[in-house]
Parts: sequence; C-alpha cells; structure tokens
Amino acid sequence: MCSTAVRLFLAINPEPGVRRALIDETQSLREAGPELNWMDESRLHLTLKFLGEQPDAVVPSLRAAVDMVAQRHRAFSMQITGIGAFPNFRRARVVWMGIHREPRLELLHHDIEVACQDLGFEVEGRSFRPHLTLARVREGTPEATLRALSRAGKGVTYDGETTVNSVDLMQSHPGRAGARYECLHAAQLRPA
Repeated sequence: MCSTAVRLFLAINPEPGVRRALIDETQSLREAGPELNWMDESRLHLTLKFLGEQPDAVVPSLRAAVDMVAQRHRAFSMQITGIGAFPNFRRARVVWMGIHREPRLELLHHDIEVACQDLGFEVEGRSFRPHLTLARVREGTPEATLRALSRAGKGVTYDGETTVNSVDLMQSHPGRAGARYECLHAAQLRPA
C-alpha cells in the first residue's frame, strides 16, 4: 500500500462569530495593504504545532496522541487583542492579531510539543508566540504600504475572546487562490 503525503498542523480554531468580528475589525488594515496575502475568515486560526508534509499513515497516531493531551485539559477562554508584525512592521513578513498570555494555553502547547516529540517530530526551537495570522507580506511590498499598515494597526482596537474547546488536526490543501484548510479531527477538551 502506497502512502500519500499530506500537509498537517495542529491548531485552535476561533468560534465563527469571533472570526467574523476579526475580519470586520481589521478592514482598515486590508485597505492599507490590499496587495498582501490576506487570510479569509475560514483560515483564521492559532497554530499550536506545524507538522509539514507527512505520510497520511501518521494521521491515526496523531489523532490518538492529541486526544490523550486534550483529555488532560479543560476548556478555557483566550483573549484576542493587539496588532503586530513579525519581525516588525518595517520588515514585516507576517501581520498578526495577538493572544494575551494565558497559562492554560501555554501548558496545552507544551503538552502538544511533548506528545509530538514522542511520535518523532522535532521540538519547535523558537519560543511560543501565540497569534492569529491575518496576512502574509509578499516580497517587494513597498515601504509606504508597510508604514500605512503600521498606522492602520494602531487604530485597531479589537479586544475579544474565544472559547478553546478542542485541538484540531488540520490538513492544508494548497491551491492557486491560497491554501484551503480541512479539519481532520477535533480532539475535545474536557468541559470547563
């Protein structure tokens, strides 16, 4: 039997109403940088662990591992607020909406890293900086656009929260209009 490669990541998907509000509240950013690769509403998520191209045979063991982690955690709320860019707005590669420091999120992320390491995945070398990617900045984007984004970002005052009920195993399907994301499995956290 031949295994197919799939592009996988583990994520927290905000509630639909929160996704809609994020799109509405960041409209000024979209207008300041229309040439950026903006995430549509369906693709807004918080990445817990990027797994990359993997044989599809790994999916059942990932599902089981993430289910075990999820059962050790209760559902919780996370606060979404603040606009930023990696590494910064002058040299932006990614424009994001931040997540307030939340110990339960940090512990969940740690347990996901350990479970993935047990399956043979490398531990992420960078510190965990939870965020929702709003846009990817294309190479050669004019400095004037980046300055306009920075100014527009200062005017975004969104401050909301979403309930984290599950850790989702996601598959990314590349396409000309951008990737399409599919939830392969939702590992449910225990009720709060």
